[in-house]
Amino acid sequence: MTTGAPTPTSPARPRRSRLRTFLPLGLAAWLVLEIWLLSLVAGAAGGLTVFLLLVAGFLLGSAVVKRAGRRAFRNLTETLQQRQSGTVPPSGRSDGNGFLMLGGLLLMLPGMISDAVGLVLLVPPVQKALGRYTERTFERKLREAAHGGFGGAFQQARIHRPDGKVVQGEVIRDDAEDTGTPHPPRDAHPPLNR
Repeated sequence: MTTGAPTPTSPARPRRSRLRTFLPLGLAAWLVLEIWLLSLVAGAAGGLTVFLLLVAGFLLGSAVVKRAGRRAFRNLTETLQQRQSGTVPPSGRSDGNGFLMLGGLLLMLPGMISDAVGLVLLVPPVQKALGRYTERTFERKLREAAHGGFGGAFQQARIHRPDGKVVQGEVIRDDAEDTGTPHPPRDAHPPLNR
């Protein structure tokens, strides 16, 4: 049984971002490469060596994460104490705890590539360079969002009335009125039993 109202068409799906497209593929390639490297090391040095490497990486990573966590907590308590005493803490002070924790987490993950990247992230000059790059990228994204991001979208969703009032709203187009076919009243519900 068909009704006289046309079926609504769905809008075109938005294009999928590159990150959502390539992230699963990258993770799968990383896992395969990690397993291959572990089997290569196991073939050359033995399974016990691989096990000891994995345990040592986990222990070192957990020590690094614990140290970075303590340092972050100490910085937080110092900042709170300075604010309570009325002095303004220096802003923009970054100790690199984020990259230190990330390095520790990568060391805790089983695998050779993650251990190598985790060890590189423990080097202070690398942390500082990555911190500057991340800060510049974050500031640039904030500036882009301020100029044409969400603000422009919210501005477009407003209706300006002739008397100067701004009214939030949306346009609902009823295709049944355009075609001249009758449509059920808005309060009508379909029958529950057929």
